[in-house]
Amino acid sequence: MSDAPRVLLDATSIPPSRGGVARFIAGLAAGLEQNGRLIDIVVKADDLDFLTAAAPGHRYHVAPARLSRRPARLLWEQRGLPALARRLGCTVIHSPHYTFPLLTRARRVVTVHDATFFSSPEAHSRLKGEFFRRWIRLAGHRADHLVAVSEATAGEIRRVVPDLRPDITVAYLGVDTSVFHRPDAAAVETVRGELGLAPGEEWIAFLGTIEPRKNVPALIRAVRALRASRPDTPKLVLSGSRGWDEDALRLLDDPATASDVVEAGYLPLESLGAFLGGARVVVYPSLGEGFGLPVLEAMASGAAVLTTRRLSIPEVGGDAVAYAEPDALSIEKALAVLLSDSEERLELAVAALARSSRFTWAACAEVYQHAYDGTSGSEAPAR
Repeated sequence: MSDAPRVLLDATSIPPSRGGVARFIAGLAAGLEQNGRLIDIVVKADDLDFLTAAAPGHRYHVAPARLSRRPARLLWEQRGLPALARRLGCTVIHSPHYTFPLLTRARRVVTVHDATFFSSPEAHSRLKGEFFRRWIRLAGHRADHLVAVSEATAGEIRRVVPDLRPDITVAYLGVDTSVFHRPDAAAVETVRGELGLAPGEEWIAFLGTIEPRKNVPALIRAVRALRASRPDTPKLVLSGSRGWDEDALRLLDDPATASDVVEAGYLPLESLGAFLGGARVVVYPSLGEGFGLPVLEAMASGAAVLTTRRLSIPEVGGDAVAYAEPDALSIEKALAVLLSDSEERLELAVAALARSSRFTWAACAEVYQHAYDGTSGSEAPAR
């Protein structure tokens, strides 16, 4: 690979929660290393151990301490990042989370994770929507190569940026099977204790931030209705932070919900596989996703998954998950069937494990390698 361009990956956008974006960056770094492609990665000091644990072979550079604040990071991205690329002799900068340096001689590869800022603007706060719509359009006019995480996202970008300048390819995300795999009984019992459930008690799982497009109010109403008519229905356990979904927050703060829903908050990454794989059913009733990583992670954990057919999710779930419409009544009916049919849950779990194995970080990384090199390459095979 001596004739390949030298690449600088900007990993300073990893959030403190180390949620989906962090897992994407760590997975991509691991996939590149697995493929024998070592690059330069700039990272905040607090995230260095996280990344080197996933992919120790790359050349790591610690970013200035002030970048823990988002405005400082965005300013550094425009000046400090291109300067670092020049010092290192990097001719490609990969910006893995929408924003990128506007002025640099390096080729710019930009990842776009979600285009629901255009298709479902009401699901985002006004400021957030305006910010990301602006940067997606800028990327469509100024970047040298765009990588979308699904065909649905790529198609929406082509729709809203009809004069798209760069090439756009699709690289499906992968899944870390060291974390997300079928859990054993001991791991399930451990996470059950972390959730505060009684020994042997089952649960319905949801993983994600409580924001409008995740459609958590409909899920809560569906579970409450089921538990009212079928008292043996497991409780709903939500893992993730409270976001800005006011309807969901009102329901969660209603004392009547307390007996039906458990808010687990952020669970440690190492607990998520058992949380998902140990649930009787994982429900992800989203109104629209750029990819739907929690669906893939649940599938890899051997879970029976109930989700929706919105945007990219069928690209991930295929025929290995169950589907419902996103309204509370449809979710309630589909969930009732799945909860009562152990054979169907087992069939879905087996199919989910098989399908999830197609989504690898090495395949994802291969698409990025072609983007870095300015060559054409196959989109990540995961259909």
